[in-house]
Amino acid sequence: MRRIWLLSVFLLLFSACDAQKTNLKVTLGAEQLDQLLPLLTNKRVGLVVNNTALIGKTHLVDTLVARGVQVKKIFGPEHGFRGDAADGEHVTDAVDAKTKVPVVSLYGKNYKATPEQVQDLDILIFDIQDVGARFYTYISTMHYLMETCAENNKKLIILDRPNPNGSYVDGPIREEEFKSFVGMHPIPITHGMTIGELAQMINGEGWLAGGKKCELQIITLKNWKHTDEYLLSARPSPNLPNNQAIRLYPSLCLFEGTVISLGRGTPTPFQILGNPELKDMPYTFTPVAMKGYSLEPPHKDKLCYGIDLRTITPPQKIDLQYLIMFYQKYPDKEKFFTAYFDKLAGTARLKQQIKDGLTEEQIRASWKQGLDEFNTKREKYLLYK
Repeated sequence: MRRIWLLSVFLLLFSACDAQKTNLKVTLGAEQLDQLLPLLTNKRVGLVVNNTALIGKTHLVDTLVARGVQVKKIFGPEHGFRGDAADGEHVTDAVDAKTKVPVVSLYGKNYKATPEQVQDLDILIFDIQDVGARFYTYISTMHYLMETCAENNKKLIILDRPNPNGSYVDGPIREEEFKSFVGMHPIPITHGMTIGELAQMINGEGWLAGGKKCELQIITLKNWKHTDEYLLSARPSPNLPNNQAIRLYPSLCLFEGTVISLGRGTPTPFQILGNPELKDMPYTFTPVAMKGYSLEPPHKDKLCYGIDLRTITPPQKIDLQYLIMFYQKYPDKEKFFTAYFDKLAGTARLKQQIKDGLTEEQIRASWKQGLDEFNTKREKYLLYK
């Protein structure tokens, strides 16, 4: 009896400790200044950041400058350093009005920092919130930064952040012929890794040009694992305005390669779907030009008919049901897909499977071998289990 009592007490204490652990505040890489600042002493520092590089409500640039760090240069990705450039809009070089630090665009004349642009730097820091999808271009910017560092003997520090879609791995593996800025790596659509973990994979698998290795240091997260839900406090890019859009993004971004609008040019991008031809569908919206968000959205100024996904609970998978449904409903099927679709999918097979009338279950079954192989490879690079 006493043994049963002791076991019960132990289980209660264990459960209480486990519950307390799950409620601990996540500590971001950027918040661990006790680790970061000693690495930057007497170093000339370059930062690859955007509007998400926050410590609380203060930007990392402002924090480091206030601490006396020699921030010599800021590099801005797609959407710019302050995150206010529209989708696909080229960003020019500038000077940050607040700190007077030069800002070099990595989404203008060049996607990859040149040797001249890093020659006066000792260390580079990457701190950008990712959303865990292969075609989200911040990981391509990180890839090119790793190459520049490897080729010019510069150290790279990654300040890790949680992946809000990091609890699942899904989708077709990108094939080599579809390599592009929206598909740099042979990984599935959702890779289930943080930027720090993915950087380790890029290094470890020899994916940098010439098989070079980047000198890499990751300041890791505390109190987070892949199964934990993580809600972002700042939009990671202009057209991902809230956590619903972020959860839907991996599945809905494929519509960028079709004639269906996914709500660019409205207040709810990546949460609604429609087209002017689908007049029998229940929800309506009209895309318009929105400065800083989308200047030429698909079907600009036209009434679109479709569906509203703002209140659904997105499943933790690449959800093909809407893609299949809209293809079946669209009257001119030969015009449904654009040339961009295969680049986003990372394969020509998915488009053909939909055209051939395969079910979602049949399509998903074709991904299994590639996903099994990727998960085996991924396991050795995980930091948060």
